[in-house]
Amino acid sequence: MTPVSIFNDVIGPVMRGPSSSHCAAALRIGRLARDLMEGEISEVLVEFDRAGSLPTTHESQGSDMGLFGGLLGWDADDERLPNSAQALADVGIKLRIETVDVGDPHPNTYRLTLKNTRETHTLIAISTGGGMIEVTEIDGVPLHMDGGYHETLIWYGGDPNLIWSSIASGFITDEFEVYPLGDGNWLIQVKAASFVPSVLLDPLGPLSVKKLSPVLPVPSRKNLRVPFTSCADMLKHDGDQSTPLWQLAIEYERARGSFTEREVIDKMIEIVRILRKSIASGIAGTIYEDRVLHHQSGRFAEMMNAGRLLDGGALNRIILYVTALMEVKSSMGVIVAAPTAGACAALPGAVIAMAESMNQSEEDMAKAMLAAGLIGVFIATRWTFAAEVGGCQAEGGAAACMAAAALVTLAGGTRDQAIAAASMAFQSMLGLICDPIANRVEAPCLGKNVMAASNALSCANMALAGYDPLIPLDEVIDAAKAVAERMPREHRCTSLGGLAVTPTSLEIEKRLASLKKSCGTCACH
Repeated sequence: MTPVSIFNDVIGPVMRGPSSSHCAAALRIGRLARDLMEGEISEVLVEFDRAGSLPTTHESQGSDMGLFGGLLGWDADDERLPNSAQALADVGIKLRIETVDVGDPHPNTYRLTLKNTRETHTLIAISTGGGMIEVTEIDGVPLHMDGGYHETLIWYGGDPNLIWSSIASGFITDEFEVYPLGDGNWLIQVKAASFVPSVLLDPLGPLSVKKLSPVLPVPSRKNLRVPFTSCADMLKHDGDQSTPLWQLAIEYERARGSFTEREVIDKMIEIVRILRKSIASGIAGTIYEDRVLHHQSGRFAEMMNAGRLLDGGALNRIILYVTALMEVKSSMGVIVAAPTAGACAALPGAVIAMAESMNQSEEDMAKAMLAAGLIGVFIATRWTFAAEVGGCQAEGGAAACMAAAALVTLAGGTRDQAIAAASMAFQSMLGLICDPIANRVEAPCLGKNVMAASNALSCANMALAGYDPLIPLDEVIDAAKAVAERMPREHRCTSLGGLAVTPTSLEIEKRLASLKKSCGTCACH
């Protein structure tokens, strides 16, 4: 399995939409499906397993928007995304979405059947959380793609060794997989840093070749090694040096992505600047009719600046920034899934607000975000960020855990204090369910993001004061995973339990559906 990347799996993608598990992941799946069809699609059948999360959430939480955008070849932050359904129809692609009983093991499974005038292909993929994906099957053949490689697929009716002999002398492959199709036919999958050149394949005669481009910002490569993958491994690796967590994060990401230290810091500074711009636009005001909560952060800013709120110090600024980011997300503005879109505000809201209160620089913010990113690596490696798998403890809990370590980093705390804060913050969030009101990722998501950030601040201060977390971070992550395995499906982002099924929630959902129907679009600006 390819090691987690801070910029692939934890702090990112830069995107629009309510949910990274739905919008960004579906878009990446759509991009790969488009490449499989060489950009020519006339019909698409999308199937969701009845027992999964998508039959009840694919429309309201942005799976459709993201998938359609991907099929059109768009990026995750494209401003046209809210209108992707109409754009798909405008280019003549016929669409069907059906619910089936197939027993898919993962709740976020996409089954696509794609056609054009020449050919038909099938693709099965899953959204694994935070915008990450895995293609598990193409044309009935079990295989693996995570979107980090240039993938060359070759359908060949001869000896597959001839393919290998033809390309091995003039091309560097990372992986070369051969799958039997029967009757002497084979599907060959080549993973590499670039596509297999046509000049190496042409001498082999008639064959079908498809080239699927990477969809992740940090590519994968052969013999990839990272210095550690768990918190315990990191502590063993670092020993008594007590290296600051942000420096260990740079060491990790340099190994993962072949970056320089400066490149890692600059990449995170760029993300910080995107987030600060989004916070400012959120406070200034957002407009979007198809949402549960409208603009509220502006009023909070007025009350805070006028001294009419209870004295919360930096906490009030944190609440303001968290609210602003959540409003930008819900109005289809640009946000960063950190670690997910549903929990996109707790970590950056806490870090940027506290850093500004302390008169710290964007580089200081970036280092704190890197520290958080490394904590996220440990979570993603051992478990998931997907609420459909783990409830909101996988999103809000992870965000609180990461933010606590980031805040300790801002305060100049030690490596062990940052880890202690992370452990305490995650412990406080175990069992948190995901129950979006009116099937929208807005409420109680806003309150849970504020709670996660507030929890992070409290635990950061407790850790700085020497409080004992008792349970090591890796064990807390494992405990959250065990809790998730006992959590009912209704409480894992299906909108079938908790606040989602209260009479008021159902009435709001009905009202929004009527509004959407009356205006005939999902982009009611």
